Amino acid sequence: MAVTNGRVPGREARAGRFPGPSLIPSLNAIQREHGWLPREELTRLSRETRRPLYELEGLISFYPHFRTAAPPKVEVTVCRDLSCWLHGADEQIAAIHERYGDGVEIEVREVSCIGRCDIAPAATVEERPVRAAEVPEAVQLALNGDEPPASAKTPPRSWPNDPYAGADTGERYATVKAMLAGDLDPEEAIQTIKDSGLKGMGGAGFPTGSKWEIVSGQAAEPKYVICNADESEPGTFKDRQILAEQPHLVIEAMLAAMIVVGAEQGWVFIRHEYNLEEAEIRAELDAAHAAGLLGNDVLGSGRTLEIEVFTSPGGYILGEESALIECMEGHRGEPRNKPPFPGTNGLWGKPTLMNSVETFAAIPIILQRGADWWKDQGVNGGIGLKFFAISGDIANPDVYCVPMGTTARELIKHAGGLPDGVEFGAIQPGGASSNFLGPEGLDVPLDFKPLAEAGSMLGSGAVVVLGSERNLLAAATNVLRFFRNESCGKCVPCRVGSHKAHRILTDALERGAGADDIDDRIDRLEETLRLTSICGLGQVALGPVMSVLGRQRGGTSARPHPRPKPEDQPPGTTG
Repeated sequence: MAVTNGRVPGREARAGRFPGPSLIPSLNAIQREHGWLPREELTRLSRETRRPLYELEGLISFYPHFRTAAPPKVEVTVCRDLSCWLHGADEQIAAIHERYGDGVEIEVREVSCIGRCDIAPAATVEERPVRAAEVPEAVQLALNGDEPPASAKTPPRSWPNDPYAGADTGERYATVKAMLAGDLDPEEAIQTIKDSGLKGMGGAGFPTGSKWEIVSGQAAEPKYVICNADESEPGTFKDRQILAEQPHLVIEAMLAAMIVVGAEQGWVFIRHEYNLEEAEIRAELDAAHAAGLLGNDVLGSGRTLEIEVFTSPGGYILGEESALIECMEGHRGEPRNKPPFPGTNGLWGKPTLMNSVETFAAIPIILQRGADWWKDQGVNGGIGLKFFAISGDIANPDVYCVPMGTTARELIKHAGGLPDGVEFGAIQPGGASSNFLGPEGLDVPLDFKPLAEAGSMLGSGAVVVLGSERNLLAAATNVLRFFRNESCGKCVPCRVGSHKAHRILTDALERGAGADDIDDRIDRLEETLRLTSICGLGQVALGPVMSVLGRQRGGTSARPHPRPKPEDQPPGTTG
């Protein structure tokens, strides 16, 4: 690759940015110890690392997880995004505020999606997830010095993508053992993944085998492998369930990927709200170390394989792969211009393989049962298996693993159908960034191409169901508020345009206006954001709104508009 003035084309100038190591793990450690970031601790860190205080302040001001003031005795957060909004989050938030007022012991904050849409409206008390209705009980426990219990979880299940289901735990990691023993060649593994047709299950849809091949073929060293577990889009919680119940598959696939591409170091980049799931991952890593699968000279092979956990300091934008890398390098999590892409110029400028949790979780069974077995699992032209999170107006919100190509109608049936007395109105089939589909979308296969042809996308595999009595324009405005709040602010179209569009729509809703009363400023803003935003967040922020306006103005769904390229998909849609 050509280098001009010591800089790689397409990568932002590093002037004014500081070299590693990243200080974010140190800031996380200080906050875990003290509950916030005391000034004297920041001064000490600055002195010990010889990094200026203004660098630390720049990081702290960007990431929402960091606190610069002492916390209250009990912290309560309540989600206000779409799935929770559909279940009365606004009323619950008002009641919680009224109950606790401006007391100094208890702080109540409204937050973006915390990945607990299955218990909507969701909240946390001292970072423990609970239903909003359970907040008073959990707060009292915290005030008494007891740890609030997390809301009841679904008992562990047997999933069809787990080749070890029902087997003894000692049989796990067969793929890695075969590779280290020379029974499975890296090139053969890549070809099997390519033949299987596996695409990025985070939503980007990039062919997984091709991505592994690109990184494997790079000469530069060292190389890195990252699992993007920063799932943060409203309605999306499937990766959380995989991390909780199948951490062994994720770690096995990461180890396999490291062997294939020639990496010695990997990371699970996980959102800080997933502290329960992070504990499961760390326990699995400990077990892998004990079994000799991590460390130096793994299973006598002479290879070094290490995987660590990097806890995100918060922000939906970190699901975008280059923003995630910026965070890991210790900078503000702002997307990079592309090319180059992480496969050739990723973490610290080195070749980096990044896949989503679900993508990695599919690898062991594909390599053990073969490409044909995987392809045969799909229906209606789909390939393989697919995890979906379903929430909203649904009887049993949860995570379901079904054949790729299953229709929304069939998935809704799996989830117990709509609640009594509720008629179907619309769905978002692929998370907050996907366009709304009406009843005509019920029989569209939930797959990349069919959903794109229907004017939406598979996205993050999050299906949000809305009953016919719901105000779709208000729902779409709720989604836009999320994107407005989560914009990193790097580019003007997204930063300014999302605010302006939300204000226009909010004003219209407050005066009782409908779709026909929304003037063409929204259309012009949508076009500007879509064509000129740096990353997928701005490019799709107004898509859901336009899908509703198109339906309500003309009686049909919005015109399909060009989607972002796979590498520019919204945050949280890593391949």
